[in-house]
Amino acid sequence: MSRTYDVIVLGLGGMGSSAAWHLAERGVRVLGLEKFGPAHNHGSSHGGSRITRQSYFEGAEYVPLLLRAYELYERLERDTGLDVATLCGGLMAGRPDSRTVAGSLESARTWDLPHELLDAREIRRRFPTLNPADDEIGLYEARAGLLRPETTVTAQLRLAERAGAELHFEEPAIRWAQDGDGVRVETAQGTYTAGQLVICPGAWAPRLLADLGVQITIERQIMYWFQPTGGVGPYLPERHPVYIWEDSADIQVYGFPAIDGPDGGAKVAFFRKNGAPCTPETIDRTVYEHEIDAMAAQAGRHLPTLPGKFLRAATCMYSTTDDEHFVIARHPSHADSVTVACGFSGHGFKFVPVVGEILADLALRGATEHPISLFDPRRFAPPPV
Repeated sequence: MSRTYDVIVLGLGGMGSSAAWHLAERGVRVLGLEKFGPAHNHGSSHGGSRITRQSYFEGAEYVPLLLRAYELYERLERDTGLDVATLCGGLMAGRPDSRTVAGSLESARTWDLPHELLDAREIRRRFPTLNPADDEIGLYEARAGLLRPETTVTAQLRLAERAGAELHFEEPAIRWAQDGDGVRVETAQGTYTAGQLVICPGAWAPRLLADLGVQITIERQIMYWFQPTGGVGPYLPERHPVYIWEDSADIQVYGFPAIDGPDGGAKVAFFRKNGAPCTPETIDRTVYEHEIDAMAAQAGRHLPTLPGKFLRAATCMYSTTDDEHFVIARHPSHADSVTVACGFSGHGFKFVPVVGEILADLALRGATEHPISLFDPRRFAPPPV
């Protein structure tokens, strides 16, 4: 079987499903290829919830993209009727000079984002589930909240198909190559050609983008759910915010309200700690007792009633670049026909709808008005001699 399209999208997780949606809505013939089923749990776009926020400690350069992402999330909900986002508020907590607090404050002030600075006493008063040390503060952002990753992917796939995209699941790409003025992609089911290729490989980036010139480390990460002592009532979204908390040892913990009913518990995890290198094929999906104990102990320092009863855990993967910024660009070695999005380093999901918009721009026009110079893979190239 051999078919020709305008654009082929490899990978239909968060970024790829968004790219397929935006491309199809622009009236081009789109083929999406996915190794697994729709909205699967084998990569990174799963786990029931992801934090979204605008006061961005990773860099003020991200804020314009976040503002656009918020607009597109609202459109996803409006056009599909699916519950994608819950803006329950968010607290970035720690000592005043911590990256989590100071970086968030810098972004908020740079872009004049609504926010409040709360001292420890005020945090305890407003959010009784939280127990900061006396020398800790928090930046509170009412427009922060949570996203549902599986629902987001489902919504984007639904809009892509509605706009005419052809989506193939359980059909992994075996190889891709340039073919004349376009590209050729081979799978076990057939060979497909197109003028443009968009690659959103997630944790498969080291294999599918071996010639990109970017070191991407795949790391095993764990998400945990605990039943709070006394029940989930105080942890409901109208009473308990999302949070990222950095302690004096620079360890960050993040967590969520209870969104899965009275027996679903509250989710918490470490951010970039103990991320053992792995591959999608070798990741250890078993979560061990010592890992659960370490998470419970760290969470209990900030949320005394949270560890309660351990309910479950799940593994996912970070695809981390050396500087923890993304890669979104035309492929330096295949600039006429290949666009890539990878290396989202554990903080990329909140950007998925705008990344898809950017990828559609790059594939169809070779450029975008969105500010993406930070994500150029050539930043890792050795300086000329």
